[in-house]
Amino acid sequence: MKKLYDATSTAVGGRNGHVKSEDGPIDLNLSVPKGMGGDGGDGTNPEQLFGSAYAACFGGALGLIASKHNVELDGEIEVSATISIGKTKDGDLQLAAILDCVLPGVDTKKGEELINEAHEVCPFSRATRDNINVTLNMMVLE
Repeated sequence: MKKLYDATSTAVGGRNGHVKSEDGPIDLNLSVPKGMGGDGGDGTNPEQLFGSAYAACFGGALGLIASKHNVELDGEIEVSATISIGKTKDGDLQLAAILDCVLPGVDTKKGEELINEAHEVCPFSRATRDNINVTLNMMVLE
């Protein structure tokens, strides 16, 4: 792999601690959600951070693919990532992701084609492939 960029973040104290990026833009307290037995404090959690990163990365991939196919949009691409954490039948913790994608001005058939192609090139999709369930949805705004 030809490296293009490095990003370093450090977490101290696990899920009830603090996370900070080496260069400073991320500097956040962490809290365990009530659904996982925590106090649901005002900090973020790894699932929210992962969802934010995956949504941004996937949106970038969608833009790249739309451009590659000369698809003009009537607005900004929007991706909402819902990250679930649960337990497998063996009791192991497991993630799942749902990506709801909005491509303004793109019909459903073309949008689904773009979303599926973006899923092939997005680095987060490639990293999670065959490791977690990822559901892709084309959302139509009315």
